[in-house]
Amino acid sequence: MASPTSAPTAGSAREAGPGPFELLGARCLIESEIAAAAATARKDSDLDRIFGALRTMREQMHDKRANEEADRMFHLHIANATGNSVLLQTVTHLWDQAKGPIWTQIEQHFHSPELRQKSQDDHQRIFAAIVTGEAEAARQAMRAHLERVMGEFAQAWH
Repeated sequence: MASPTSAPTAGSAREAGPGPFELLGARCLIESEIAAAAATARKDSDLDRIFGALRTMREQMHDKRANEEADRMFHLHIANATGNSVLLQTVTHLWDQAKGPIWTQIEQHFHSPELRQKSQDDHQRIFAAIVTGEAEAARQAMRAHLERVMGEFAQAWH
């Protein structure tokens, strides 16, 4: 029996890091609330940074690596806009977990200009809600985005 202070484990699967669906599920819960908080806490300088990442994503639509980095920065800038460094660290950590052979295999099928355009559209809706300070719209837009990504990953997985 495990001691009360030891964390639960799932054997070697846990040691290899979280799986894509577990990680995306956590991101969906956490980043949806972060988007809502950012909508009410953001400053104009935050909007400038978020927009810059959104613009770079659009400009780098056909460069997978550059588009992916701009996507990451978009999410990190939103977390930073909350003014809470723990939330920024949390989102950074979640993004850093998206590594390894399972992610590589899925991403080979997942990243295409068409799917990057869908993410761009999702991100535009998230940004619009943050600009207007609509917390519930930002929450729903982020949730819809990450649920769509999970659905795309599920299709690539099968």
